[in-house]
Parts: sequence; C-alpha cells; structure tokens
Amino acid sequence: MIDRLVNWILARGLSAPAVLFLEASKPLSLIGSQVLLLAQPVLGYIGPALGWFDDSGVVAEYAELLEDPANIDRILVRLEGRSTG
Repeated sequence: MIDRLVNWILARGLSAPAVLFLEASKPLSLIGSQVLLLAQPVLGYIGPALGWFDDSGVVAEYAELLEDPANIDRILVRLEGRSTG
C-alpha cells in the first residue's frame, strides 16, 4: 500500500509537496484518516471517475494506513529515498 502511494506521488512529480504535506499533517493523522472515512461514500464515486483508483475500498485502506503516525514516517522514508536515488 505504501509503495503504491509512493509510486503514485512520484509518477506525478509531487514528491516535494507530498513531503511538506505529510510532515505538516503528522500530528493530525488520526483526524485526517477519520475525515477520509467520512468522505468514503463520495470518494467512492469521484475517485474512479477521475482515475485515482479503481476500487472504492481503497479509501478505507488509506484511512487505516494514515491512522498511525509511524506509517507516515514510513511513507516519508520511502518517498525521500526514491526521489533522491
């Protein structure tokens, strides 16, 4: 899941904004994951239409991933490692 997210970010050239956003939102990660769960029904329709993901269950997976600040650190480590190397 983390690798899929990092690949998506890098493919769009968004590594610098993603690192900034993730660092700034680390203390609020639990709240952000709950907002994702709240928005899941809407994102289930919008996401596939915009090509973000094919399955509406992906939103719940990302919400679960973002609940733990340690996962955000894992994302940052992989993102910074791949963008420099």
